[in-house]
This record gives sequence, structure tokens and C-alpha cells, in this order.
Amino acid sequence: MSLPKGLRPNTPGTFTIDAKPYPFTFPLRNTGLLVIDMQRDFLLPTGFGEIEGGDLTAVQGCIAPTTTLLKLCRGVDMHVFHTREGHVPDLSDCPSSKLVRQAAAPGNTQHKLVIGDKGDMGRLLTRGEYGHDFLSELKPLRREVVIDKAGRGAFYNTDLLEKLKARAITHLIVAGVTTECCVASSIREANDRGFECCAIVEATAGYDPSFKEATLDMIHWSQGLFGFVSHLQPLVDALLPYQTNTPSVSEHASTSQTLPVWDGDLGLCALATGYRSGLSPVTAMNRVYDTIEAYQKVDPAVWIHLLPREIIIEAAEALVTRFPDRADLPPLFGVPFSVKDNIDVAEIPTTVACPSLTSIPAVSAVVCQKVLDQGGVFIGKVNMDQRATGATGCRSPYGIPRSVFSSDFISGGSSSGSAVSVGAKLVSFSICTDTGGSVRIPAALNGVVGFKPTRGTVSFQGITPACLSLDACSFIASTVEDVRKVWQVCEGYDPDDRYAKATPPVARHVNSIGPQAALFNFGVPPPDELAVCNPVYQEMFKDAVHILQSIGGQPVEINWEPFDKAGKLLYEGSFVCERLANLPDGWLDNNREHLLPVIAEIFDSAVKRNITAVDVYRDLQAQALYTRQAEAVFAPGPKGIDILVVPSTPTHCTVEEVLASPITTSWILGTFSHFGNILDLTGVAVPAGTYTADQLGQVGSASRTDGVVLEIARRFEGVVRSVSR
Repeated sequence: MSLPKGLRPNTPGTFTIDAKPYPFTFPLRNTGLLVIDMQRDFLLPTGFGEIEGGDLTAVQGCIAPTTTLLKLCRGVDMHVFHTREGHVPDLSDCPSSKLVRQAAAPGNTQHKLVIGDKGDMGRLLTRGEYGHDFLSELKPLRREVVIDKAGRGAFYNTDLLEKLKARAITHLIVAGVTTECCVASSIREANDRGFECCAIVEATAGYDPSFKEATLDMIHWSQGLFGFVSHLQPLVDALLPYQTNTPSVSEHASTSQTLPVWDGDLGLCALATGYRSGLSPVTAMNRVYDTIEAYQKVDPAVWIHLLPREIIIEAAEALVTRFPDRADLPPLFGVPFSVKDNIDVAEIPTTVACPSLTSIPAVSAVVCQKVLDQGGVFIGKVNMDQRATGATGCRSPYGIPRSVFSSDFISGGSSSGSAVSVGAKLVSFSICTDTGGSVRIPAALNGVVGFKPTRGTVSFQGITPACLSLDACSFIASTVEDVRKVWQVCEGYDPDDRYAKATPPVARHVNSIGPQAALFNFGVPPPDELAVCNPVYQEMFKDAVHILQSIGGQPVEINWEPFDKAGKLLYEGSFVCERLANLPDGWLDNNREHLLPVIAEIFDSAVKRNITAVDVYRDLQAQALYTRQAEAVFAPGPKGIDILVVPSTPTHCTVEEVLASPITTSWILGTFSHFGNILDLTGVAVPAGTYTADQLGQVGSASRTDGVVLEIARRFEGVVRSVSR
């Protein structure tokens, strides 16, 4: 059967299977398996489905095929999403019509129990009850996403759309129950949002076989109005040759077993593959520590508090006990990470690079605890610019970390040690903060990826603030894919974080196929604004723009004024006073001698401005105006942009240059990053090439478009890496 116009035959990583109304083509990287509601309440005797009058024979017939499908997709490392329908115990999320309509039908003799009533497996369709949970053979793995939904459709009042976008999913293979209800509703919702969906006949079922047949026919009716329908065997034939060798039974790895060859790659994919194949976390952590000890002779200023080797080995050994099943490891199992020293780790000193003001927290910051819970191995606290004030990496009493490319050049700040620890391959990633470029600038100067998510989407609880209303918990890793995986573990609404974002973003549809799938609009600063960059950076930025065009980017002329004015607000306006507002009254007078001279000078200059409440309100109003103007730049449509592309920093200063002019150089370094937090943008710094030191391009976009930015950045990164080989 020939492919319709607009679809291409198989390319690397892309598969085509026989389907109705025509062959279904899907890119593996961008495809997810969506398993709908395989719960005891719908599939087992005395559950909600049988109480409703459903015939369990048909729905139970899809259990074995769905199990096969799930194993098949796991074997190619496909992203897997599971949904569960059910309601909170007080039923406050359950519409009255859902409770009453069927039971109130005239002559009803069937619906004696309704949602929330007590059944043999607990309260019917109620979260936390035995019947609400999944069948044991279809239990999600730790790395898979579970979506609890109150409606029939998987997208209603859930964060499924955000989870899919965060993973760059454009295509869905769909299984589950029931075909005529929740499966059909979810496919139609996905279709409205632009996803390409293919239902697998054998892996979906309803209580009436005739309903199933009619529903599947409606999905592919009219040349695929809602999607595709295929059988299981074509998918098996396509994916079976690409199955990875993962253990099928629990394996308790001992430190004495014969270990596979591992080349020391700290990338998350390489580590996950090694661990699934039997690599011991103890072996990996010993090698990590050997590398750290060797690098301390090169640069002794990276770490503020490095855990002893024996503590790290104990943590690695404990992981084997906590997670004995090599087929079901958490996403950060055995992954070494560092933490910027303004972020709390339980019982480890937090100095904020100000030794006399050290505190020892009893509990870890929320973001650190999430990483630890998912198997991360904490290595130590890394250096930073004191009180997270500065962009140079030269403002710490613990020494000056140097760029991994040259000891004569700065590492950048304030997350200096974080960037060096990743750039020198001492750890896989680092948890940091960004207020005006504190992650993006040092990432740029050490050849790694720095990602500042939308503020309020990663908890800031347990972190010493610099400017609390602007601070964003952020991450540095070696690749875009790694930083995306870490972010996915850490993001989530925290009700204890006063700046957490509870409202989901305005949904933009997904372009999954056709020419639009690769196209995006981007803006760049005007040429005169780029004149601040050194000549080499200017040429490399032009090259970066050409790469973006080669992968589907379409340049759009933009209004630069809101970005320029917002950037100046950070230090020229009253926002600098928030650095004092985060301190107790009288703190500066009583602790000035504990600060480095340049930090004290910055704080004192803020005091000397005699900024009034009127000044503060004017700046807040200006911030709101510039934010609204920036939103217009990012508005959907042919004249709006998907991303803004800027140099991460205009130049790479030497340590000598910064020490000679510490404040001026710091300001220049932040030229293209200061506006990011003022305007509540997301941003990622991505390597764009090298000369005698490293220079990066930074891409940013509107609030809550993190997944879109990361996927464009990944595509850009792929071209840069292929060219540099």
C-alpha cells in the first residue's frame, strides 16, 4: 500500500505498520504508549464495570495482548503513560450527573451501587482503594507516567498534555478499556490537540463487542478523521528486532559479580543501559570519585563540601538493596549529581559561599529529595558566587573555579561549581538556581547545557533565595536530553512554594505530521544589540542562526524593546533591593565584614539609592507591561515566535579581566540573560561550537513552553554535534 502525500517512508528511527485507513508511520523518539484504565474495577469480578452490567469476558480478553504490547514498547525504551479513572475520596471532583444519571433511570434494577459506594474491592472508582489500582501484570514501572483522571477522557483536568509535550511526544499508540468510552474519549481529545493516534485492536476492548467494532470503525472513518487502527502483529513485526536485552526477573547485584564493560560515560542513557545490564553502582561511583580526585589537582575550587568516598559507596550499596529489580529501576538510579551550595541537603552545611553564616538543615530541599527518591547519588556541594550575586564565578571565599577549557578563563556564575562539575565530567548533572543568567552563563562557558525552567514549576522550598520573586530552580547537564530527564523528575506543583504555578498553561496544539511538524518561528536581537559581542561570537551566532534555519526555523522580526527594558530592571531598578528584602532587618550592618568586598559594594549601593515604595511599584508596573509586550511577541500565529534566540553571553572573560573590573564585566556577561526572569521566560543554553574557548547560543520562550524549547534545542544540538565530529 502506498503512503499518502505528506508522509515519508521509513527513515532511521521511524517505523511504518499496516493500519486503517492507511499505513501508520511513527518516529520512535516521539511516540508514546498510552494504556487506558487497566484497573481492577473495570476488569475483575464485582468491580465497577461488572456492577454496571458489563460482560467481563470481552474486556478480560485484552489483558494478555496489552501485556504483550507493554513489554514490546518497554523493550524499545518507548515512553509509557498509564491512566486511572477515579475520584478523590470526598467525591468533590465527581459531577452529580455521573453519580445519579444511571441509577435514576426509570425502572432501574441494575445500578444498585454508584461511585464511592462500598464494593468487594473497596469504594468503587475511588482513589486509594484496591479496585482503583492497576492489574498486577500491568503495573507501571517506576520510570513510567501515571495520570489519575476524574473524567473519561485522559486530558480533562489532568497534566497529560504537559507530560507529553515535555517528552516531545507527537504520536500515541493506544490500548486499554473500554473502547467505546474512555479509549474513544481519549483518542478524540488527543486528536483535537494534534496528536497522531493508533488504536491496537487486540489491546483494547469494551463490554459489548459490537460497540468496540463500531467505535474503532469511527476512529479511522473518512480517511482517518480521528486516527488509525492497527492489529498487534504488525507492531510486533516492526519492533521485535529492536528489543533491548533487559532482565526479566529481579536481580540482586552484588559488588563481587562479574561486571559488564563500562567506558565511564556519565550520560543518563549510558548509565541506565549499564545498570540494566548488571553494572554495579559501587563500580560506577568508585570511578566517579577517582575522576574527582584527579580533577582536584587541576582545579581545587570546584567543591565546597565533597562527601568522603566511603559515604558515597555506602549510598551506592544502599541503592542495590532499595531497588533490586534491574528491570524496574527509577529514572535516576545510580546517577551522580552535585548541588549548588544555596540548596539544602539534610545534615550537610549550606554556606551560600559565606562561611561564617553556615547553617545545617534538618531536611533536604524538595527538589533534592525528589532526585534522591528516584535513585540519584549525592556527591557534594559545589562552589558559587557569594549569596548567588554575580555572573563571573570569581566571587567566592572558597576559590575561583576555572573554565574547563582554560584555567585563564572564568567559569561564569553564580552557579560556577555546578557548571564545572558537569563540564569536567565529575557528575552527570547539577541542581542550581538562576536569577538573571546564573545557570545559562556558566553553562555557556563550560560547554554544557543549562536549563532554567519556567519559574514556579520546580519547587523552591529549601533554597536560600537571591531575589525570591525572580529565582528559578534550574539544572545543568551534558546534553539537552539529560537535562530534560532530570527536569521531568523534579517538576511539579508544590503548595508550600508561594510562587508555585498551579494554573496550567494555555494549551497550544501539537503539529505531529506534515511540513508544519518541523517548522517554528524564531526571533533574534537587532544587529546593533549584537554589537556588544566579541567578533568571534558574532560570527558564531550567525552560524547558529543558519543551523536553526536548516532544521525548520523561520526568522521573524520582533519588537526587542520589552526584552531590553526588562533586562535593565534587574540591576538598574528596584529589584536589586529584593536581595536585601530576603535578609533579616539589620543583617547587612551586622554581617558586612563576612561579605566579599564586591558583594558588600553591591548591597551598599542598593541601600544608597534610597529607593522608595513608589519606585518599587513603578518597577512592578513596568515589569507587568514588558511581560505583556513579550507575550505579544510569543503569541501564536505567523507573526509570533516560538523561541527567542540570543547569545548566552557576549564574551568569555579571563579571570584577570574580571578581577580588574568585577561589576562591569558581570553586567556585560548578563546582557542577554537578565531579562529572562523578569519576564518569566523559560530558557536553555546549548553548545553552538568552539574556538579557543566555548561559546553557546541560548534559546528562550514564553512561560510554560519548556517542552517546546527543549525539543528545538535538542534538534539544534544534534546538528552541532554532527558537524563537530
